[in-house]
Amino acid sequence: MPARAPPRTVHAPSTPAPRRPPMPVAASPSDAFVSVFDLFKIGIGPSSSHTVGPMIAARQFARRLQAAPGRAAPGWSAVHGVRAELFGSLSATGLGHGTDRAVLLGLAGYEPDTVDPEAIAPAIAAIRATQQLALLGQHPIRFVEKDHLLMRRKSLPLHPNGMRFAALGADGEELLAAEFYSVGGGFVIDAAGTRVLNETAEGTAPAGDAPVSTAAPPYPFGSGAELLAQCAASGLSIAGLMAANEAARRSPEAVRRQLLAIWQTMAGCVARGCSATGHLPGRMQLRRRAAELKSSLSSHPEAALRDPLSMLDWVNLYAMAVNEENAAGGRVVTAPTNGAAGVIPAVLHYYRNFIPGATEQGIVDFLLTAGAIGILYKKNASLSGAEVGCQGEVGVACSMAAGALAAVLGGTPAQVENAAEIGMEHNLGMTCDPVGGLVQIPCIERNAMGAIKAINAARLALRGDGRHEVSLDQVIRTMVQTGADMKSRYKETSRGGLAVNVIEC
Repeated sequence: MPARAPPRTVHAPSTPAPRRPPMPVAASPSDAFVSVFDLFKIGIGPSSSHTVGPMIAARQFARRLQAAPGRAAPGWSAVHGVRAELFGSLSATGLGHGTDRAVLLGLAGYEPDTVDPEAIAPAIAAIRATQQLALLGQHPIRFVEKDHLLMRRKSLPLHPNGMRFAALGADGEELLAAEFYSVGGGFVIDAAGTRVLNETAEGTAPAGDAPVSTAAPPYPFGSGAELLAQCAASGLSIAGLMAANEAARRSPEAVRRQLLAIWQTMAGCVARGCSATGHLPGRMQLRRRAAELKSSLSSHPEAALRDPLSMLDWVNLYAMAVNEENAAGGRVVTAPTNGAAGVIPAVLHYYRNFIPGATEQGIVDFLLTAGAIGILYKKNASLSGAEVGCQGEVGVACSMAAGALAAVLGGTPAQVENAAEIGMEHNLGMTCDPVGGLVQIPCIERNAMGAIKAINAARLALRGDGRHEVSLDQVIRTMVQTGADMKSRYKETSRGGLAVNVIEC
């Protein structure tokens, strides 16, 4: 266990008892309800947009084929093959991000939140060796990757992460085709822009905790300004407001249970990353460093007494441990993406291990607050590195973690909004240029840097009174504009930046 920091005065995190105003502040029209559990999904690495999303899309296409003939589907008996085409960024970096494996797994019926990471390699090997794939584990078809999994460098109209699936008859004719887009954070939409859900395991809900209602949230918000107005009118903290919104669809007990399950998954990922050794998959054979760093920090506790910044070494460790696990294809929580999965767990571990008075309720409040901030980016910007660069991944995670940490350290809603704004403002323009198309360099260390930035952003905001010149809404708009101006070679295509200037060994 790391040594604790010297005691300091901290306001104990709490969620006030929900009390509703006569009429919630009116919010602007917004997209369909986005839950905190849409932002935090349990899945597998290395990428939410390139692995989790394509697996969901492939599985849902297979489910369409399972429908009875005559209902816009051919039925099992007519399907002799499936062709999958990957476009844009999915083609450019798909092999390094595991998109090929994700498509095969999804067609075979595997789900990202329940698949056993240890079972993936044998399942893929069996498909490739036999050149046969059982759709949803039930209907065998011939599947030869060079013929049935095709890479297209061009992009489809709606998003750089496009896919097209086609069911093939006995003579190779198309029976049914559909387009999907993996738009970041594991979110998938179809060609009409409608969200595609994992029909049998939405979000991270364990059995009995699935949404029981489609009721509208009592405190809707579509912007940071609206979020602050709802807090002011209701007297609720951001965490309290989010808890009330979630309770409109699930029981409060289920909300808390799911949030703690997400935390336990994050903590388990850190623990596994801190013990694993060897090299990460891929051509670079990058050495795993988290276990070595953990051993060094644990074996020299006296160093913490001489170096007041040694706690930052622990934060670096937590983030790197998660992202090494992610790069290895392990179980992670999309937060809000897999490429940025280490930032929020690292800052949460900082809160638990270094802040006196840290509580389980503080962990719940942290995740609720982070979710509220993430929803603003999901509704008004993007979580996709292929669309806006890494400012939409590590930048958003940093913003979410900064605001959440400020909240559990006693910050007001205005200070929380300020912390979130600082977290993004100083990540604007961050490119996504993975070396070798792998979620390793610069992604692993970038998560450590994002976690440190988040802690500093929270501290800066807490030293103020919440008043500041640049609003969170303004910085989100700027992030969208910056992403639009960014050249495509710097947006997860591995055609610019470090990806072309680092020689692969």
